[in-house]
Amino acid sequence: MKVVLSRKGFDSSSGGGPSPIVDGAPVSLPIPAGKGMPGVSYASLGLSGHVRTASGGKLTGRSKAHADPAFMDDGTCRFGQCGAAQTHLENQGVGAGDLFLFFGFFREGKERAHHRIFGWLWVEEVIRHGDPAMVQLAELGHPHALAAHAGNDAIWVGRGATAHSSHPELRLSVEGGPPSLWRVPAWLERSGLSYHDKAECWRGNGMLQSVARGQEFVADAGEDDEAHEWVHRMLALMP
Repeated sequence: MKVVLSRKGFDSSSGGGPSPIVDGAPVSLPIPAGKGMPGVSYASLGLSGHVRTASGGKLTGRSKAHADPAFMDDGTCRFGQCGAAQTHLENQGVGAGDLFLFFGFFREGKERAHHRIFGWLWVEEVIRHGDPAMVQLAELGHPHALAAHAGNDAIWVGRGATAHSSHPELRLSVEGGPPSLWRVPAWLERSGLSYHDKAECWRGNGMLQSVARGQEFVADAGEDDEAHEWVHRMLALMP
């Protein structure tokens, strides 16, 4: 099994600020839709006030959102990826049976913003342009099915859900530290994480200095029992 830590939602460069934690649950704000690309209004997603606050007024309910990953009422998730990030996933051998753990930049009230896991997708299939299933996803309005963002657009489909609480164990950032300094499980130190090959990233004692940019960070958990236990613990915290 491969585990992908997948960065999604607002941050200082995409949207302008952290997503909120509302009534104890993280609400990931989808990034703005690119110019000329399909999107839905933040108002239609019920996010007008949150997006205005997080963007410092640069975005409103009328602004278009790139609503992806899409978590469905039937307990499934549809996540589109393309370009260099999609190529990286393919080069790392990610596919059916592997797990995405979506994380983002969040703030509760006036507390310091931090990174935390807010959702998951257990991959069952990968759909590409030209596949018959892509037509159905276009009818359902998925942005990566409506228009190609790059030549290798793909949509990853499977079971998935979002967190309904801001449980402390879903937090990546070290309390009191910068958002990019993470506390990680021992199995991740053993397996390594793509884009974190430099020795100075790994600070010891379960501390990881995460890289500033990048979307898809892949770890090969293999048959590591501790890794599988950790994964199921994370999923149990996001019913």
